[in-house]
Amino acid sequence: MLKLLKFLALICAFSVVGIARASTQDLPEREGVALVREKCVVCHEADMILQQRLSRAGWTREVDKMIRWGTVVTDAQRDAIINYLSNAPDRREMASGRKIFEEKCLVCHEVDLSSQQRLARAGWTREVDKMIRWGATVTEAEKPLLIDYLVEEFGGRK
Repeated sequence: MLKLLKFLALICAFSVVGIARASTQDLPEREGVALVREKCVVCHEADMILQQRLSRAGWTREVDKMIRWGTVVTDAQRDAIINYLSNAPDRREMASGRKIFEEKCLVCHEVDLSSQQRLARAGWTREVDKMIRWGATVTEAEKPLLIDYLVEEFGGRK
């Protein structure tokens, strides 16, 4: 019986690690991502974090609330987390993503189809990868710009 309990505990531990690893893969790679994975994704899914669309002031309130609720971070870590979370793609990147969307996606799809999807980053990444497999001519350099645009413009429920 003890061996069975140890075995089940081991399976649960690996499951939790796998779930945490899968959710961290959705976070955009930029300065501060490791810290957000360490301090935030422990309790929150990456998709949920990315769907918040908060301003810098909003993220500051949220991070300060999490600190009041027990998250342990230094002042420098707090600032780095807020910088990461409030660092939305800049206007040039969004304009590039929109242009890619118009040139590569609207050839086959109407805008309303995209707007109805309401997918998080992981979902849009899967969709773009699928469209590339099916012949969409999106380059590796264009792919992250397109996904950022789709997430920002048509991502998750507002």
